[in-house]
Amino acid sequence: MSLTITEIKNILSTTDYDGLPEVLDGFRADERSGVIKLIKQFENKYSAHLAELKRLEEITMFEKDLYSKGYKLIAGIDEVGRGPLAGPVVTAAVILPVGCKIEGVNDSKKLTAHKREELSSIIKEKAVAYAFGMASPIEIDDINILQATYRAMRKAISALNPNADFVLADAVTIPEITVPQRGIIKGDAKSISIGAASIIAKVERDAMMDEYAKIYPEYGFEKNKGYGSAEHIAANALYQIEVDHVAEVTFDREMVMKLLEA
Repeated sequence: MSLTITEIKNILSTTDYDGLPEVLDGFRADERSGVIKLIKQFENKYSAHLAELKRLEEITMFEKDLYSKGYKLIAGIDEVGRGPLAGPVVTAAVILPVGCKIEGVNDSKKLTAHKREELSSIIKEKAVAYAFGMASPIEIDDINILQATYRAMRKAISALNPNADFVLADAVTIPEITVPQRGIIKGDAKSISIGAASIIAKVERDAMMDEYAKIYPEYGFEKNKGYGSAEHIAANALYQIEVDHVAEVTFDREMVMKLLEA
């Protein structure tokens, strides 16, 4: 008696990638359209897996080079919050185990919120160490956003336990740290360590903005995360509250209501 299509789908779904090609071959003689469709679906899934493995090889090249030079505790660091009108800048530093590969790790901006949260949990579970640093809006206004970002990065690096023996940063060279470092342009998409840091930093800051939304519901922080959306700017005008980095709000009420309706 042949297996039902549902049974075949369950078998394919529970087969690991290493064994999937052989299992697929075992069902190719089945001419039912549902089985043919399933085989095509899982072939595509397997091809995507192979492409992801290739990408992971590419984004671990910086780490592999450093491992070959004797560095073992390589911290990737990245920030989130340099562009918003409200909220802090948050940085994260992550040390992954030697040879660690986590499928899906990439620039956090390329991922959905759900995928970031899923990966953040995996990263934290696998990491040798991770830590956060934060600079408040007051600090940002006091010393400017770039210097506040550097300060937050230094906080994250100093909070790592064990300490990093090398730092890979997204695009910047961090002043006033003694650890050897390298800045990589678009590093969150080119280094798995920086990509991991970008993900947990984004998830951390988003969670903070969700909490702010409970205190200031009129600003829609749970949706805009403090970035300058029309809703956020309009709310600032309506409630006459100055936004970080915006010296003056001059919208009249009629204009604001049009923004909210857009």
